[in-house]
Amino acid sequence: MNRNPKYPLLVKPKAGSGEYQHLTCQEAGWELLNFGARTMQGGEEWHHETENSEMLIVLLGGKFSIKTDSGSWITEKSRKDVFSGLPHAVYLPGNHKFTLQAESELLDIAYGWCSTDQDHPVQFIDPYKVNELGIEIRGGDNATRQINSILPPGSDCHHLVSVEVYTPSGNWSSFPAHKHDTRKVDDNNNVLEARLEETYFYKIDRPQGYAIQQVYTDDRSLDEIAVARNNDIVMVPKGYHPVVAGHGYNVYYLNFLTGSDQSLANTDDPDHAWIYNSWKGLDPRIPMVGIEMNK
Repeated sequence: MNRNPKYPLLVKPKAGSGEYQHLTCQEAGWELLNFGARTMQGGEEWHHETENSEMLIVLLGGKFSIKTDSGSWITEKSRKDVFSGLPHAVYLPGNHKFTLQAESELLDIAYGWCSTDQDHPVQFIDPYKVNELGIEIRGGDNATRQINSILPPGSDCHHLVSVEVYTPSGNWSSFPAHKHDTRKVDDNNNVLEARLEETYFYKIDRPQGYAIQQVYTDDRSLDEIAVARNNDIVMVPKGYHPVVAGHGYNVYYLNFLTGSDQSLANTDDPDHAWIYNSWKGLDPRIPMVGIEMNK
């Protein structure tokens, strides 16, 4: 699970409208995870077939309707952007055709997909329905952040896991640093650490804003710093991967993960695990978004 040396850790968006991010597992140099993002104009349609892959589509901003082999839905009371509410999403199993149409003047969506040999039901994930979207406040002090679980471990799918994370200006996230690159189980075969590939897809609340992300291994055979701006992807093929939001800029990132287990089991960097016991409280700026903000 080493990244393709010909492909950078930081993936910049393509200019213009349409599909502005498209990262395949072949380009990334790993086994399963693919990622894309696109904007669409009002009335524009996207026709697609999932073939041998499962896919999750996440609404970033705007409104869409979707017709699938198993039903049709529309995203009522959608958020106008990621800083304005909670997400709708659609999970699609393999061998499913769909037509997604932009129902707002501008639509922004992201999607992750990976190969599968299992069959699971189509799912329309609505933040207005109880228990369909888990919201968690994690960390403490200036490492406080908000996590919205879109497709968490235990979901009715094969490989995919997806969460979105909000980190206020100047705060640390994905911290203390953790990794999930080696599958480990206990004597009862409970997963202690899963082997996962992961993408971080960034949105910043101001166009000049940024986050800084480090990706490193214990032996430092991989040790890189990425300055992530709006619509950038940072690939995490292995190692620890902490994030800090630039001062003055609120940071959002959407995570997709796939791998050995439909799990988020991970191992902390032992050098920094002591920090868990140092926190005195939570940052009052969290939570940053809630259901009442959706429009």
